[in-house]
Amino acid sequence: MGDDLDRAIHEDIVLVPHRPEWAMAFEREKERLLGLYPREFVQIEHFGSTAVPGMPAKPIIDMLAGVAAMSSADALLESLLSNGYTTSREFNAMLHDRKWLMRARDGRRTHHLHIVEYGGMQWRDRLRFRDALRQSPGLAQSYAERKARLAVAHRGDREAYTDAKSGFVARVLALQP
Repeated sequence: MGDDLDRAIHEDIVLVPHRPEWAMAFEREKERLLGLYPREFVQIEHFGSTAVPGMPAKPIIDMLAGVAAMSSADALLESLLSNGYTTSREFNAMLHDRKWLMRARDGRRTHHLHIVEYGGMQWRDRLRFRDALRQSPGLAQSYAERKARLAVAHRGDREAYTDAKSGFVARVLALQP
């Protein structure tokens, strides 16, 4: 699993046109996770660009899994690692308000699992941003154009790509109720 993690971490950023099957890929993994952890996850939501119809995206399904408390997220990590996920323990040690895992196949990411406190700020902000993009085609178009420019500028640096999008996200969230 370490090889998949290493390859996936260093893969280039490539955006592809929106694919309708992303919604079904989310639903299948959501049902699998809820079957494995029926009491641990309060709710699981599809977020990120693959959750916005028409939005070009990296073909990786972002999943937001809400837990009652972050202490339960820590307890889930080992079990998730035994059920198809991998992660960087060092990266997660730096995160206090969320946990991050990924699924990969053939060295390519397929899913990101972000575990956060259900109803907390991470939960609310990520869903508010998704919903704002879904509700405003103009806003979604502006974001898609920004992402396209940034994917070229930061093709081999995922952290820089993500950081460069953060100002746009913050401005959108500042305008949301």
